[in-house]
Amino acid sequence: MDGVIYHGNRLLPGVKEFVQWLHDSNKDYLFLTNSSSSTPKELQQKLRRMGMEIDEHHFYTSALATAKFLSTQNPGCSAYVIGESGLLNALHDAGITMNHVNPDYVIVGEGSNYNYQSITKAVRLVMSGAKLIGTNYDLTGPSEEGIIPACRALVAPIEAATGKTAYYVGKPNPLMMRTGLKILGVHSEDAVIIGDRMDTDIIAGIESGLDTCLVLTGVTSLESMEQYPYRPRLVLESVGEIPKV
Repeated sequence: MDGVIYHGNRLLPGVKEFVQWLHDSNKDYLFLTNSSSSTPKELQQKLRRMGMEIDEHHFYTSALATAKFLSTQNPGCSAYVIGESGLLNALHDAGITMNHVNPDYVIVGEGSNYNYQSITKAVRLVMSGAKLIGTNYDLTGPSEEGIIPACRALVAPIEAATGKTAYYVGKPNPLMMRTGLKILGVHSEDAVIIGDRMDTDIIAGIESGLDTCLVLTGVTSLESMEQYPYRPRLVLESVGEIPKV
């Protein structure tokens, strides 16, 4: 959503027209976001404040994907969590308890409670045997003020200090892509992923067999796209161009 639908609290050009086209064309769609900080309800309300009414079931986050993954892998497990309401609520709803002493997992998402103390706590718990999980693979993200660090940048100090490698659940992990297709009830051949990132969105689409469309409203420019050995099928200025393609 960041870099495709909005920057911070600013709706991007052409978004309203694009979503209206989805409705008018009876397209099934899902906002598949790597952000773990907000719940689907919070995302719905955020778009409402921007003048868009979208049902809550159209949102699926890396927090929900992480909770689903852990509840399947280790039902009733516990975790030390660095993150915000979207992640905490998703884990709680999946029956995962918070544990600051001897958790099964250390889970890191984006959040304002990320600081030296939380990093130190996470390092000690991972060194004591907790498994390290990152909600998503984004290294940076867009904001109204410019590029900001995202989940992978926040996990990096913990990986460096412990020598352990995190398992990242969000895009481009096929787990999240398969879940998205299942929610929509479509086959990969009949779906397209629209994103602003080559390293998560576009590679996820390619590896999952989806059609791919890169928009230049986020972190990727035409120049930076050239460093990757793969290409999206379409490159557009914004989602506003999609109804015209």
